Amino acid sequence: MRYALSMSEIDPSKLHEYLIGLFKEEVEILGIHPLGGMDDVELVLKDFGYGTPLKINIKMQDTEKSIVLSTVRPGGFGHNLMSDRASILLWQAEAFNQLPQHVRSLDVGAFTKRGQFQSLGDTDELFLLMEMVEGKEYFRDLDRIKASGVATELDARRVETLAEYLAQIHKVKHMDIDYYERRTRELIGHNECMFGLTDSYPMDHEWIRPDFLAEIEKKCIDWRWRLKTLTHRLSQTHGDFHPFNILFRDGVDFTALDRSRGTYGEPADDLAGLSINYLFWGLLHKGDFTEPFRGLWEKFYSTYISASGDTEVLRVIPPYLSWRALVVASPVWYPHISISIRKKLLNFARNILDQDEFDWENPIELLEDWN
Repeated sequence: MRYALSMSEIDPSKLHEYLIGLFKEEVEILGIHPLGGMDDVELVLKDFGYGTPLKINIKMQDTEKSIVLSTVRPGGFGHNLMSDRASILLWQAEAFNQLPQHVRSLDVGAFTKRGQFQSLGDTDELFLLMEMVEGKEYFRDLDRIKASGVATELDARRVETLAEYLAQIHKVKHMDIDYYERRTRELIGHNECMFGLTDSYPMDHEWIRPDFLAEIEKKCIDWRWRLKTLTHRLSQTHGDFHPFNILFRDGVDFTALDRSRGTYGEPADDLAGLSINYLFWGLLHKGDFTEPFRGLWEKFYSTYISASGDTEVLRVIPPYLSWRALVVASPVWYPHISISIRKKLLNFARNILDQDEFDWENPIELLEDWN
């Protein structure tokens, strides 16, 4: 997945083939010009850049007309990824023709790696085809530990393996100031992150008050401005690293599933996504954060910090843990947990935002009541 796209050369013969397929009749290309200037067709074809609309003059039967080929320029404002730009174009192709007196969309398509034009105009929904991977979801391990009250040597090794895996992938860095700022912005405002989650909480819940959720949101906005300058931390991440997205086979052999929200991000996102579940299952086990899940939590953090050398993450992780605590405390996602456990998770979500540096060795005080 790329963040900047180079200038592309259009092959007129492939454009011609595409237009014939689109209009279902013979098409003659009379000229290609960027909107706003330059008449040299050869120069236009070689210097076509993403974000530069092209006016294409064509003739079909005895009728001449002009059409416009448009793309979206990579960059800020949520246009960093190819998938971002695809989303915009797919929406435009559907929406332009629904509004009276708006320019009409004729098709939406893609440039292939072979320089061909691929029509997507008949698309109703997209799909993803993946290989099949065998294994058991990691949450089943946590369920077994909760039922037995015992974490085995293999459980400890799996925690170490997952922590070391994250430390390894996070060593791949990427310098893109705008994109790190975007990722921290998405932590707060993305539909699947903080604001989207708090909006999913029922307005008429018996005791989860809107003012309490608003307090968490306001604290997270302050955190966004604290994180904004830490652009050196942009790293390769998974983006949704939790026990339902990890398949284990024999021993410590595992495969991750359902990578989310971008190739690069903040390492704290992955740490929070997994570690909050040791806290959650610990509370499900005995209503408090004790062994054996407390030991798995400590092994995870100690292993990661040792393997990565990243102690700065402890000054970054509070809002990520707050968001993940809101996930597991959610009446929508987990409707059947007790009021006592839900309150402790919400305590954690609010209280951790007051820590300048996360004290992972002493999390119990963060579960204290906020009433």
